[in-house]
Amino acid sequence: MGQAKLDPPKLGEPYLLTPGPLTTSYATKQAMLRDWGSWDSDFRAMTAAMRAQLLEMIGPGADDFDCVPMQGSGTFAVEAMLGSLLPRDSKTLVLVNGAYGQRIAKTMAYLNRDHVVIDKGDYMPPRGDEVAVALAADTSISHVVLVHCETSSGILNPVEEIAEVVHAAGRSLLIDSMSAFGALELQADKVPYDAIVSSANKCIEGVPGFGFVIARKAMLEASNGNAQSLSLDLFDQWAAMEKTGQWRFTPPTHVVAAFMEALAQHRAEGGVAGRGVRYANNRDVMVAGMRDLGFETLLKDRWLSPIIVTFFCPTDPAFDFTRFYDAMKSRGFIIYPGKLTVVDSFRIGCIGQMDEAVMRDVVAAARESLTEMGVASAAPPAAALEERARLAA
Repeated sequence: MGQAKLDPPKLGEPYLLTPGPLTTSYATKQAMLRDWGSWDSDFRAMTAAMRAQLLEMIGPGADDFDCVPMQGSGTFAVEAMLGSLLPRDSKTLVLVNGAYGQRIAKTMAYLNRDHVVIDKGDYMPPRGDEVAVALAADTSISHVVLVHCETSSGILNPVEEIAEVVHAAGRSLLIDSMSAFGALELQADKVPYDAIVSSANKCIEGVPGFGFVIARKAMLEASNGNAQSLSLDLFDQWAAMEKTGQWRFTPPTHVVAAFMEALAQHRAEGGVAGRGVRYANNRDVMVAGMRDLGFETLLKDRWLSPIIVTFFCPTDPAFDFTRFYDAMKSRGFIIYPGKLTVVDSFRIGCIGQMDEAVMRDVVAAARESLTEMGVASAAPPAAALEERARLAA
C-alpha cells in the first residue's frame, strides 16, 4: 500500500472540508493547463484509458461491466442512470435515509417511473430484512436503488447486506456511490449489483465536470429506448463511445485531463484500499478531537462513514453557525452546513488532499473559534441525544 504524498493548498487557499468539490493536489490543478481537442486521437485515448482504469476498481468481475462517463454534475449522472437503465414499465424500491435518497425519489417522479419508498429518516440505515419484506410483499418491484454513503447525515449504508437480499430475491440493484466509490470497496465479484454511479470530484480527488456509470453490459444493451432525454441517454452515449471513442457532445476536456492525474495519484496511494485507510484515519482523528471539545456526532460510531461526519450544533446561546463558519474559514477551513430537517447541525468532510495532521489543525481551529465566540460548552441538545438513542435502540 502506497504512502500518500499530499500537496497542501497554496498560500491563501483554504481546505475544503466538504464531500466534493474538495481540496485537490497541485499536480491535478496543473493538468488543466493544456487545451485538448475533443475529436483528437490523444483525447480519445485518454477517454478510453479513463474508462478502463475505472473498471479496474471493481475487481475481477469487471469483464461483465462497462464504464460510461456523462457530462455534468453527479446528479446529472444519477438521472442518466435512472432514466436510461430503468425500463419505462419498471417499478423501483427507493431506499431513503437523507437528502440524496429523497432526490432520487424526486427524480423518479420527474421521469414518471413507478416507485415506492422506504424512508428511515436521518439517523438510521435501511436494513436487509426490511428490504426482503418489501420485495416479498410486492412482486412487481423489479429494481432497488440505494445510496452508498448518505452525505446529508454522513451515514454509511450496509450495501453488502442489501445487495445480497436484492440478489436473492431476483431483483436488480443500482447504487448511488457518488461519495464512496474510490475509497470503499465495491468488488463486482463480491457485491451483486447491476450498476453504480459516481463523480470525478469525490474520492478520486478530481475536479467537478462529469460523472460516470459502471453498469453490466447486458443492462446497457437492454436500455436502448428507455431514456426520455437526449443529453442524458446513457445508452446513446455508450454506443457512440464504443463506435467512435468520442463523447457525443462537447466533453469537459480539462476536467478529464485532471482526472487522469488524480487517477495516477489514487493508484500510487494504494488504490481503493489505500485511499480508504487515509480517509478513515482522518475521520477517527477529527471525531476524537471534536468530541474532546464537547461536540457530538449525529450518528453512533458503527454508522459513521469515512467521507463526512455530521455534528449537532451546540445549545450554548453564544453559538451561531454562521459566525462559526466564518471563524473556521478565517483559519483556513471551509466546513459544510447541515442538511437535516429535524435538528440544527453542521458537517466536516474527511476526503480530499488532507491527512491526520490537517485534521488536528481542524480541531485546533474549532477550539479557537469557540473561544472567539464565547461558547462555554459545545454540548448538543439533550433531546437530540435522547432521540438518537431511541432510534438506535
